[in-house]
Amino acid sequence: MGKRTLNLSPLTVAVIVPVYNGGAKFRLSLDSVRSAVPPPDELIVVGDGDTDGSSQYAEAAGITVYRFPAPGGPGRARNLGASRANSDILFFVDADVTVPENVIRLVKEIFAQHAEVAAIIGSYDDQPKESNFLSQYRNLLHHYVHQNGREEASTFWGACGAIRRDVFLTMGGFDETYIKPSIEDIELGYRLKKAGHTIRLCKSLQVKHWKRWTVASMLQADFFQRALPWTQLIHRNRNFVNDLNIGISGRASVIMTFGLLGALLLSPWQPLLLVGAAVMGLMLFILNVRLYRFFLEKRGLRFAVQAIPWHWLYFLYSGAAFAIGTVRHLVKGDQGLGRPASLLTPEALRSGSRGEKRS
Repeated sequence: MGKRTLNLSPLTVAVIVPVYNGGAKFRLSLDSVRSAVPPPDELIVVGDGDTDGSSQYAEAAGITVYRFPAPGGPGRARNLGASRANSDILFFVDADVTVPENVIRLVKEIFAQHAEVAAIIGSYDDQPKESNFLSQYRNLLHHYVHQNGREEASTFWGACGAIRRDVFLTMGGFDETYIKPSIEDIELGYRLKKAGHTIRLCKSLQVKHWKRWTVASMLQADFFQRALPWTQLIHRNRNFVNDLNIGISGRASVIMTFGLLGALLLSPWQPLLLVGAAVMGLMLFILNVRLYRFFLEKRGLRFAVQAIPWHWLYFLYSGAAFAIGTVRHLVKGDQGLGRPASLLTPEALRSGSRGEKRS
């Protein structure tokens, strides 16, 4: 890519919020965006077939709202919002996060000071609102991974991610074949990197997450909506990046977890395998000791001890999903785990003819 010249005129920012039955959390999210100082130059809400009054709440607040009659995924909703925006920067915010007061100023400063950056992503903060263990664990794990990731990122993040509008339009937006929340943002990040664009992980850009996680919702999201389609994306791009959730230590941890499980299952017939299991368990702990120390510092000993088996379970089902996805890819190719990227042309994305305007 050629070097981008520094834009001396003030940058404008459009905040785009897709929502499907966001409830009270969406209202808090929207109120936090409206309270930003300075406010965004544009605020666009896209109702993704919502039926709980979320769109009506935004309309009553005087916000520009577009709606789809039925759900079709956050990628489609974000694309519609982007097609109707006029600002230099498109800032995507999920309906279950609240943003700090200085978020618009921070986004503008980053893009103004770094002309080479095409997109930026942030992270969740370390103070999630839901108090149950799984919500705290999931949020803190995400926070830790992003805060310890490389600043030159390899993926995009739709919950708190901003991109230059001209770049977004040129890339064709999000892949709309992901009809449920999935890896549509990661897929966009892969295309951005392949095209030579720079994505920056800005660790000072943090938002508060309000989602309540349960065992069922966690397994559904991690296994079916992330790990399986991400495996297909990796094979399609033939690109095993060493970053965030798929770094080298994470891959080694997956191997150790399966080795530990295998040794325990076979130990009734070969008791010496218990020694091997103990060794692999120790190695697994050492590989992730910095994370467990972080849990200890943030939430205490009981929380840290409780988090360890859940973290190891994460490695187990992530590895299983990768194995299943790889086999299906080898057997069926690109047809195994979803279709190859089906993208809008830049012209179609600019036209934004879909969706109904509500205010």
